[in-house]
Amino acid sequence: MRLRTSLLKRRVNGDLMLRYQAAGLTSYAGLELLRRFCATVGVKDLLRRKLSNRLPRSDFSSVSLVMLLIAMLVSGARRVHQLGYLESDPVVARFSGLARLPSVRSLSRWLGRCEDPAVEALAEANAEITSAAVQALKLKTLTVDVDGSVVSTGLTVESARRGFNPHHRKVPSYYPITAYEARSGLILRCQNRPGNVHDGKASLEFLDALITQIEDALPARPDIEMRMDGAFFRQDVLDHLGAAQAGYAIKVPFYRWLGLKEAVAARQRWRRIDAKLSYFEIDRWIESWQRRQRVIIYRKKVAHETRKNFQLDLFDPDDGHYEYSAVTTNLGISGGSLWQFMAGRGTHEQAYAELKSGFAFDAVPSQSYAANSAWQQLNIIAFNLVRRFQMAALAEKRTTNQKRRTVFKFSTIRTLRYQCFSRAGVLTRPGGRQTLDIGTAPLVRSFFERVERRLLTSF
Repeated sequence: MRLRTSLLKRRVNGDLMLRYQAAGLTSYAGLELLRRFCATVGVKDLLRRKLSNRLPRSDFSSVSLVMLLIAMLVSGARRVHQLGYLESDPVVARFSGLARLPSVRSLSRWLGRCEDPAVEALAEANAEITSAAVQALKLKTLTVDVDGSVVSTGLTVESARRGFNPHHRKVPSYYPITAYEARSGLILRCQNRPGNVHDGKASLEFLDALITQIEDALPARPDIEMRMDGAFFRQDVLDHLGAAQAGYAIKVPFYRWLGLKEAVAARQRWRRIDAKLSYFEIDRWIESWQRRQRVIIYRKKVAHETRKNFQLDLFDPDDGHYEYSAVTTNLGISGGSLWQFMAGRGTHEQAYAELKSGFAFDAVPSQSYAANSAWQQLNIIAFNLVRRFQMAALAEKRTTNQKRRTVFKFSTIRTLRYQCFSRAGVLTRPGGRQTLDIGTAPLVRSFFERVERRLLTSF
């Protein structure tokens, strides 16, 4: 039925008068659904066990302050001082388990007093959160992407160093490293580091702690296959992964002493994967390392001149332009499958992008290195809890492929805020029972009802 045009218009004669008196209003009604999920899986009990006597003392419970910071990160806050905008929000208070929220100064001081034991406790809590999800998925093989990312800091931040910042080389930074499990879509481990630390050179301790975490957290040790970039192509890393019986696929830089350029120049026949991509495989003896490595070299035909100038003299210009790459692996898969497998590393970059733009992983809330490391751990926990919430209540399963894409199809945190977390509501007490009224919009109602049903049936 068509409506008359006159019924679609509204006349606005003046400004609305603003009033600041109503109680019970919330801008984050969807946090109630996340709170129910956290209560069901025992997040607060887990935090009590892991954080007991390891976080700074306060008049407020440490567990409640951690839950408050998680609520802030999920709702979109990027700075501690933005807590002031949540001061009278009843759903945020319920989520954190507080009758009254702390002041910005109190929360900032508490976070600034976090030391190394607090960072370790938060990392242990995250390990248990992720291990429960991995066990539920019954994965026989864990596909782990290990990589670092730059977080720019101020000039006076503790342990910030100039180093491997590709876009701002003179800016002091941190260089945190994370381990991302590809099929669950969760970040297993995170460790903050100064900005002048080399990814591969400083990774042995992290890799050892990661493998120990997997072995301790899961009842039966699954097979592990790791994907890494060229910074990890080092003798000590390869020896360490071999001793740990972990599979790996690592990008190989075209170092002169490897002789890969000469091997490409001498190659006559390439095995085709598709119209533009081909490869060949060599068994390379590395004299300086006294070890033999399986190396697969790829070439991809492109329409532009490659930026890798050292490759331009390998072929006659009439042959077109190619980009070359090489991968070493101890996995028993073909060159075509290995290309797809390595292409799956892009999901780790997407996780980093969401951590930095959707959460506040790249924010630096304190001058203290330990406090900033704790902030990163809180971001990782918030990210993983949102993903686990989607597994239980929202995301649909899908088939995996050679890229090892996630078992579930996840929405970004920005989408979830629009659909769920950042929905307006009002807390009322009809008949003496506390009720959250979210309004009459049909899509919002159907979304909340669907999540509520799935939370009741998932556990």
